[in-house]
Amino acid sequence: MKQNIVFDMGQVLMDFAPPTFIARLGYTGDDAQALLREVFKGWEWVAFDRGDITGEDVVNSACSRLPQRLHQATRDLVFHWWDEMIPMPGAKELVTELHEKGYPLYVLSNASQDFHKYFDSIPGSEYLPRERRFVSSDYRLLKPEHEIYQQFFKTYSLVPESCVFIDDNPCNVEAARRLGMHAVVHRGDMARLRRELRELGVDVEP
Repeated sequence: MKQNIVFDMGQVLMDFAPPTFIARLGYTGDDAQALLREVFKGWEWVAFDRGDITGEDVVNSACSRLPQRLHQATRDLVFHWWDEMIPMPGAKELVTELHEKGYPLYVLSNASQDFHKYFDSIPGSEYLPRERRFVSSDYRLLKPEHEIYQQFFKTYSLVPESCVFIDDNPCNVEAARRLGMHAVVHRGDMARLRRELRELGVDVEP
């Protein structure tokens, strides 16, 4: 039986859906596409997750490419996208079951420093203790760089082969496998995820 279960956050524990965040502010059409492109798909978001720039830097840089009418929306998105956290279906139940069965649970996520503000609002986070939350911006590293996994193993004194990693990004999963972790791509289908975890020897119900 594998000993350690490692969760990504977005699209595994919670639904990270930028188009939904933008629509919640009432933007549609070209304005919505501009916000999606310049806020969430710009180079700044990656640098924010790496910890190289601040949220204010993201806002200022994105606003330099956006019309004035979208500046407040940019600020709202950068600093408040998590205000209505939506859990991924079945995630809390899976986390709870694994906790009750005695599996040590970890988080390995690409996220900015704001992670520390909102993570406790995700259902099931009570079983993912702060000391086992490994966040990219804390270490200035990003998945799928091999260094972030190696630092994760070092930080928690883990043997890669003892870990099962769950991530929605195939590139992140492939990198984890190359370094010896057992890993599963979560495609939003909880029944499939549970089946694949059982195939890896994890004791979960169908």
